[in-house]
Amino acid sequence: MDNALMIFISMAMFAIGIAGVLAKRNAVIFFLSIELMFNAGNLLFVTFSRHWGNQIGLVWVFFVLVVAAAEAAVGLAIVINLFRSKQVVDVDQYDALKG
Repeated sequence: MDNALMIFISMAMFAIGIAGVLAKRNAVIFFLSIELMFNAGNLLFVTFSRHWGNQIGLVWVFFVLVVAAAEAAVGLAIVINLFRSKQVVDVDQYDALKG
């Protein structure tokens, strides 16, 4: 594929992720939107790595995937614990978190 097309697809994915974070109040959709933004960044790393002919971008993709996996694991654990306490996944319901 052409590099310009890949950049456009990445920007569209990132914009959809931002729209999901800003518009939806569901915690699961919130985390999926963040993952979509991470993947948009990964697509840019791969595109520019291929364009310039080096492997640095692919190394950064690996690090972003590790961070995304850790974020997904911790985020899902938090969402499950909050759902058990209030039986809702709307992030507006969790304004007063107490220990």
